[in-house]
Order: sequence, then C-alpha cells, then structure tokens
Amino acid sequence: MSTPPPHPRLRLFDLPLDVIDLQGTLDLLGGWLIDPARTPHTVVTLNPEIIVQSRSHPEFAGAVQDADLVTADGVGIVYAARQLRGEDVPRAPGFDIVKGLMEQHGAELRVFFLGAKPGVAEAAAHNAAREYGVTVAGIHHGYFGPEEDRRVAELVAQSGATLLLTAMGAGRQEVFNQEWRGVLNVPVMIGCGGVIDVLAGTAELAPAWTRKLGVEWVWRVAGDRKRWNRAPRLLHFVRLVGAEKRRKG
Repeated sequence: MSTPPPHPRLRLFDLPLDVIDLQGTLDLLGGWLIDPARTPHTVVTLNPEIIVQSRSHPEFAGAVQDADLVTADGVGIVYAARQLRGEDVPRAPGFDIVKGLMEQHGAELRVFFLGAKPGVAEAAAHNAAREYGVTVAGIHHGYFGPEEDRRVAELVAQSGATLLLTAMGAGRQEVFNQEWRGVLNVPVMIGCGGVIDVLAGTAELAPAWTRKLGVEWVWRVAGDRKRWNRAPRLLHFVRLVGAEKRRKG
C-alpha cells in the first residue's frame, strides 16, 4: 500500500489525484531515486481514458488507488478537478516527467525500457542514452502475456534499474507495476503509455503550442486514424463529469 503523500490529494471518481506540479514531481521522484533503501514506488499519470476504463476494470482501479503518486497528465483531468472539486490542479504529463528525470539525473539514472513493439524499446534506449546520457539497465518489448509476468519482473529486478518505464497500454502497465512491485524492486516505476514510442522516434511528440494549452490529445486523435476509437471514451468522460456535477448539486 502507498504511504500518505507530502502534498494535497484529491479524489476524482474514487481515484486519487495528487495536487503537485512538474517540478514538485521531479523533486519527489528524485528523492525516491537516490534513497539507499530502494523502496518501490508506482507512478500513474492520470488521464480521462484511465478514469473511463478503470470504472469497468476493478484491478486497474485498484492499481491506481494504490499508486504512490498520481499526477494530472492532461487538460481533461484539470477540467474535471475544477468542475467537481473547485480546485486548479497543475499538470505533470508523463513525457515531461520522464524527460525531466533524464535531464536531471543523466548517467546516474539506470533505466529499464519495458514495452512497445519488438525493436522500439531498443531504439528508445539508444536515443535516450545518446541524448541524455542515461545508463540503460535493460530492455524488453511489451508483447508478452500474464503467464510471463514473473519472468519479466525478475529480469527487471536483476538489472538493478532505478527507473522503470512501462509502456504496455493503459491498464496493463499500471496493473503490472503494482502487482509485481515487490519483485521488480525499482525505486520509481511509471506507466508511461506512448513515451517509449516518442523516445524511439516511432511516434511524434505533439507540437509545443498544443502541449502548452493542454490539448495535445486533440492533435493526436485528429492526425492518427488508429486513435479515432479513443474519441468516444473522451466524450464519455465529459458526460461522466457532467453527470457527477449534477449529482453533487
């Protein structure tokens, strides 16, 4: 179970949300990274899709509820916190967290790249080592079933990684990190979705102006047919927020 966070924590649809900005997140994770105790911590970057999917996936919801840190990844979460809790929550998106940690810790950071298609994690590791100087602790693709979870978790544990980037899709990555945290024994484990693809160069980072405004998801959905099936989830999220606001009066 997670320990009480040193910052305010809200609840949205029975899921936790930490009120912490990007720099505060980097400072907190930096402390976990250098702690000699190597206590395992899980990080979730919360977005509307996670809220929608977790409502019908109890194990997924449990992984988010037990996470040590849950940041607001996108503008949808900021909107929901303002509508339902009257709070202005700062964003700490997954890519910015990963990039910030690599920039700040460089070669001291031992990163295990887990996820994406075969070959993509290798490219991400190569690029990250070249650009940020991080140490590559290990690499493994994300195309394996639950029957291989223990083998992969033990592989990560043997690597001595201090940062685990798990990119196996929302739900699968958070549940894996939480379920196997004791075996993984990594100080910081982040379910990071498409971050490995962006680091590898197989996916494009949204333009700076869309990220500044917090609407990069619009750019991604509009420009990628494979993401069009995500639009209904986003609309469902907006309806959920409206219904919850009406329920609260």
